[in-house]
Amino acid sequence: MWEDHQVKKPSPFIAVEGAIGAGKTTLATMLAKRFDFPLLKEIVDENPFMDKFYQNIEEWAFQLEMFFLCNRYKQLEDTVQNYLSRGLPVVSDYHIYKNWIFAQRTLHGDKREKYRQIYHLLTDDLPKPNRIVYIKTELATLQRRIEQRGRGYEQDIDPGYLEQLIEDYETAMTQLQTQEPETVIITIDGNELDFVKHPEHFEQVVAKVKEHL
Repeated sequence: MWEDHQVKKPSPFIAVEGAIGAGKTTLATMLAKRFDFPLLKEIVDENPFMDKFYQNIEEWAFQLEMFFLCNRYKQLEDTVQNYLSRGLPVVSDYHIYKNWIFAQRTLHGDKREKYRQIYHLLTDDLPKPNRIVYIKTELATLQRRIEQRGRGYEQDIDPGYLEQLIEDYETAMTQLQTQEPETVIITIDGNELDFVKHPEHFEQVVAKVKEHL
């Protein structure tokens, strides 16, 4: 007798991504609350190399990037154990691929190659988000939001660095779509939609996400 086997679809693993100041954590928090999904938030302010990095990127980039990588790896390990392996959905305010986006910009030569090897060793077998909410923004929008949130170490970020980061994210979304074709990328216009100040804008974002749940 033939048995009817159904393929179980993976639970929603939603990552909210975008350049510095795009509003990733804010939107991820709002979506997690709306859908009643657990929220995974990256560690930022706890990084002991943050201030030093913005004062001297070349000197402190490797330490900064390794701290982020190891912490995010541990977070994702716990997320797999506590949620994803049990079929529970998750909203995260980052995709682990962001580590490589930043490392390619801040690291060079032997340090970049060492980091690349460690990155793949740690992350290649980790579950990846199957939905990405990508907040696409222009430089002026990022600068305004960075100023509004008032993190001291961010106030002197070189505009050229932010502009390059915007381009890097555009490239990364294209690469992710190629590398992970099953991943749905939901692009949000962060310049036109202010999901914090305007509830109707947030409802537009929710509607777009619901289409893919």
